[in-house]
Amino acid sequence: MSKAYIPKEISWLSFNERVLQEAENRNVPLLDRFNFLGIYSNNLDEYFRVRVATLKRLSLFGNKSKTILGYDPKKTLKKVQSIVLAQNERFEKAYTALLKELKKHDIHFISEEQLNPEQVAFVRDYFHREVMARLMPLMISKNSRSPYLKDDAIYLAILLKNSSNEKKWYSLIEIPTDVLPRFVELPKKDGARYIIFLDDIIRSGLKELFFLFQFDDLQAYSVKLTKDAELDIADDISESYTDKLSKSLQLRKKGTPVRFVYDRNIPTDLFRLLTRKLNLGDDDAMIPGNRYHNFKDFMHFIDLDESLRYSPLAPVNHKDILPGKSILSVIRKKDLLLYFPYHPFDHFIDLLREASVDPNVTSIHITLYRLARNSSVINALINAARNGKKVTTVVELQARFDEEANILWGNKLLDEGVKVIYGVPGLKVHAKLCLITREKNNVTQRFAAVGTGNFNEDTARVYTDHLLLTSSKKITNEVLKTFNFFGANYRKDKFYHLLVSPFGMRNRLVMLIENEIKNARAGKKASICIKINNLTDEEIISKLYKAGNAGVRVRLIVRGMLSLVPGVKGASENIRAISIVDRFLEHSRFIIFCNDGDEQIYLTSADIMPRNLDRRIEVTCPVFDPVIRKDITDIFEIQWHDNVKARLFDETQSNSLVVSERSPLRSQAEVHNYIRKISERLQGAIQE
Repeated sequence: MSKAYIPKEISWLSFNERVLQEAENRNVPLLDRFNFLGIYSNNLDEYFRVRVATLKRLSLFGNKSKTILGYDPKKTLKKVQSIVLAQNERFEKAYTALLKELKKHDIHFISEEQLNPEQVAFVRDYFHREVMARLMPLMISKNSRSPYLKDDAIYLAILLKNSSNEKKWYSLIEIPTDVLPRFVELPKKDGARYIIFLDDIIRSGLKELFFLFQFDDLQAYSVKLTKDAELDIADDISESYTDKLSKSLQLRKKGTPVRFVYDRNIPTDLFRLLTRKLNLGDDDAMIPGNRYHNFKDFMHFIDLDESLRYSPLAPVNHKDILPGKSILSVIRKKDLLLYFPYHPFDHFIDLLREASVDPNVTSIHITLYRLARNSSVINALINAARNGKKVTTVVELQARFDEEANILWGNKLLDEGVKVIYGVPGLKVHAKLCLITREKNNVTQRFAAVGTGNFNEDTARVYTDHLLLTSSKKITNEVLKTFNFFGANYRKDKFYHLLVSPFGMRNRLVMLIENEIKNARAGKKASICIKINNLTDEEIISKLYKAGNAGVRVRLIVRGMLSLVPGVKGASENIRAISIVDRFLEHSRFIIFCNDGDEQIYLTSADIMPRNLDRRIEVTCPVFDPVIRKDITDIFEIQWHDNVKARLFDETQSNSLVVSERSPLRSQAEVHNYIRKISERLQGAIQE
């Protein structure tokens, strides 16, 4: 493995460590620290289901896999196991520390063995009223069929013993967190609050479930199995794409195990029986844990005390969008840039609502990747169709873990007369595009929305994303070309302004970097600023190394995976990189090329990874408006000077906080202030 390239699987673990750091950080409000534990746990689940599973698949190809990856998947898997186990120790220490902090606020987690009489009665009633009917014990033995365990569900592995005749019985019970809350608040005592895991409520009633067996000892240990989540879609032309995907989703449920998490106190005989029945081998990740698993449930923890959370940062209405006024009329005159969650996502919903009732709007085109559970975007599109608009949606069925939801959304849209295009064969549609067409007095005008994140009002509250709204023909005409391609994949137009992968974005990015190299060598101004989620593409990394060595100042703000190694003497001294992890998930993506002072600025849906540049439909959009261009450069500078939540990338992946002699600057709070001041200045000018 070259020191100039960090495997993305290892770099991803470094990102998740930054999330864990927030859970460990005593300056973060207590309940938000629990939330970061939940995010860390949820991230790790998906990591094993996707990235580790892919490494395991590639490891089967022997030496060929090294050619595919550029490094040895087996060695990487061993390093993954080592890092995960080390992080697991930190995780457990953090959780123990947080429980102690809760006690200081008179909030206590207790088990079934610590209940007072009143709480015993409450738990018994809750068990009979809500829980018992949902529990179906599965008996297992040496001769029984292999048990089916759901991916990432929690189970109690149960051992029943009769000490007089040494008879033993074994069982598995799923903890039904899909229908019941994981945390239950018990009756207060002297003002103190008490919380019990659903796991322990079940433990309290296990004897009633197994009354048929003559045992005098009952033990229960939690376990969890993670499976390969990759979809294998058969190439059968006799089936529709949705049918193929539905079958593949069913096969995913039977995926190959990639991780087994277990209570480290589990008896050896029960552990061996389970691993044998689940076909787990030495190459599978075995992660010892404590009494409880699936800490992702802390992302939906009980609302205990708002003073123990971050105070809310209320969204600021965009300075040019006024209540009760047409948004389309504003976009006709000037470009707008929305920045979620600092601006309310309602602005985009209002735009769709206006388009759905405007008698002159003839059509709406939109790409849909991940949608909110109760999507107002879908409601607006359906309303537009009911009002006679031609609505075309490009629904990506392979949005990982949202496949089933997107099949349902697609069917609902079809039922309402909306045209639904299920992606592009062989390519995943990840572009974030919306096009509204309006015709009046035989004049056609188009309005485009080009974004860095999904049209999803749920995630827009916690993900930072940009959305450009424009009527510029340079952009709208090429957004139209993109939607024409979705409808007819054989038709590939030329793009002069948009960078569209996989048809030219890679080459264009290389040309833009080469231009900075040329300028630097000529003694001209040369710099590259990139704000991205992941940067792992070897060709682009090689070009950035070349740029840095030519004298180009390269600054990277990367939330997640970074395979480039910055700051190495003689190799990447002109490249510096930071990562920001804070209350909002940094998700916006943009690139600023100096171009000898005439900056070229792009917003993009794409990370700089092979999949985004070569195997997905992505759109990178130039920003022409000078005011918006300044906003983007200002925001980059604010984020670059973060010295509260920014971590420094280095050779050792130490994730050390950025140290600065300047006054503390927390970029997310400062960006909120920046946007608020812009709005306040405009309001003041209007009042004058």
